[in-house]
Amino acid sequence: MADHQHSSPGSGHEPKSNGGPRGKYLVSLSIAALGVVYGDIGTSPLYTLKESFHHTHNLAVTPGNVMGVLSLIFWSLLIIVSIKYLLFVLRADNRGEGGIMALTSLVSPVGAARNSTQWVLISLGLFGTALLYGDGMITPAITVLGAIEGLSIATPVFDPYIEPITVVVLVLLFSIQNRGTARIGRMFGPIIIVWLVTIATLGLVAIVRVPQVLAAIDPRHGVLFLVHNGWRAFVVLGSVFLAITGAEALYADMGHFGRRPIRLAWFYLVLPALLLNYFGQGALLIADPSAVENPFYRLAPRWAIYPLVVLATSAAVIASQALISGAFSLTRQAVQLGYVPRVDIEHTSATEIGQIYIPGVNWALMFACIGLVLGFHSSSNLAAAYGIAVTLTMLITTVLFWVVARQRWHWSLLKATLICGAFLAIESAFFAANVLKIPHGGWFPLLIGAAIFTVMSTWKKGRRILAKRLRYASMPFDRFLRELPEYDVALVPGTAIYMSGSNMNVPVPLLQNLRHNKVLHERVILLHVATEETPHCSDEERLECRKLTDGIYEITAHYGFMEDPNITSVLQKSEEHGIPIDMDDTTFFLGREHLIATNRPGMAIWREKLFALMARNAQQATLYFRLPPNRVVEVGTQVEM
Repeated sequence: MADHQHSSPGSGHEPKSNGGPRGKYLVSLSIAALGVVYGDIGTSPLYTLKESFHHTHNLAVTPGNVMGVLSLIFWSLLIIVSIKYLLFVLRADNRGEGGIMALTSLVSPVGAARNSTQWVLISLGLFGTALLYGDGMITPAITVLGAIEGLSIATPVFDPYIEPITVVVLVLLFSIQNRGTARIGRMFGPIIIVWLVTIATLGLVAIVRVPQVLAAIDPRHGVLFLVHNGWRAFVVLGSVFLAITGAEALYADMGHFGRRPIRLAWFYLVLPALLLNYFGQGALLIADPSAVENPFYRLAPRWAIYPLVVLATSAAVIASQALISGAFSLTRQAVQLGYVPRVDIEHTSATEIGQIYIPGVNWALMFACIGLVLGFHSSSNLAAAYGIAVTLTMLITTVLFWVVARQRWHWSLLKATLICGAFLAIESAFFAANVLKIPHGGWFPLLIGAAIFTVMSTWKKGRRILAKRLRYASMPFDRFLRELPEYDVALVPGTAIYMSGSNMNVPVPLLQNLRHNKVLHERVILLHVATEETPHCSDEERLECRKLTDGIYEITAHYGFMEDPNITSVLQKSEEHGIPIDMDDTTFFLGREHLIATNRPGMAIWREKLFALMARNAQQATLYFRLPPNRVVEVGTQVEM
């Protein structure tokens, strides 16, 4: 299976535009990408420039400082988003899928020997993945709150109601997640187009009045700003970074749309609209420094404030939806790759495999978002917590990308180091500036990331230890086949399918059935479900079948980490391999382990207890593998960790 994981620059699945239907398809994909991919970064103008001149920074609103901040924003969008992500990182795909977890699987594919360096890289990728959950909690809170705060610009009457209105919007947003995004998703793209055109128009009107603001494109303004303001400028970098916080979504959502639609949407609409609005806000501040309280909403005439708040709230909800859907997708990948326990995954579309709903994740995110709104009170306070997790994820992505470029694309050491080193230098500066936010709320996403990383690493290591303990209670297949004739057992009619976590050893329930019940079914199938570190497996790769001896067969079902196993469905294909299975005459035997934490070598006692707790609360294998409940028998085993 590892052979299919090879990724090379330009190997993603792209619709080719040469006119006709494919050209129209490319346009429709680009519009859809606007709603899903660019909601987060597209709503950054709501708070980025305002936070850059926040009173806590003690930065005077002078033309020189405004030009300097605009220059930093311009070059950050160009270098990090346009060059790093759009031109380079998007080329590192795993069968068309992107995201830090897919990138991690490219660094260490299935079947490859893993040395200490690769384990460090895997841990880095896992920690970067965990940090994205912290980002997923803050993004809905800060974007919706930042949008609703526009009401206070229209009239101070709304000031006491900003937080309650925000909470109501968030509750409604999370309450409709179980209905899926299929229908509402078609509206996302057009709404974001209206949003981008609107903010571009507002910015353009202000630029026409103060056209000299366009000179901020000159990088010397950014350099002079950093030199003249020293420490204050360094602190402001943490706010400038807010302009690019949605960049990771570009890579994570690549599998849904492909590289080309994402690039077209960015360069033709998103980037121009963002730059026009940022420069428009800068022009407004040069003309009227008092507008610094909320330069985004002050761009609009007073009569347009309420419609703009409605539009901004819609865009914020869309930005939040992208992060929520991303958290669902990330959780499913983690389950499939063995980093978290099985969870209840509901499909909200009969045709789109990526449209899923995970109740536990949904409600956890909702309560976290509401807690953040009530705890931080304003988007400015939330901005103090926002950024640290994203910068760390970006740094990890750069490191992993360097490894992929060297190992898989065979870039020279000089080329890979120069390109990645440039990104690393800029992101390190942003990270250092964001470290200052830790005492003011930046600890929250780090705490969430550390907690989720602990859970993921504990579950992965615990499963490894459990498999080792179960091997001691089992025996190798070859020995079992040799000793089978010695067993004094009765053959009973029907087919028995034993789920096995390994295709090297005999499942413990089978041995217990022989030793205690003294029976063996006429036909025994040892079923192993293998999750590959590729997003999808083709129909040709799905099933492997072989005969071990008379009446005993081994079947391995392969799934990608973006797929959900359906054993009942996949076993229907076994007839093509010469093993017809009648479900009405079949019994599934599953093992259920009762775990006991001990002081045996493996994990700390508290991690063993955590692992046992997660195992008890994991979704039942019957539901996860979609087995017929009336055909399942569970056999309990007590295991000392």
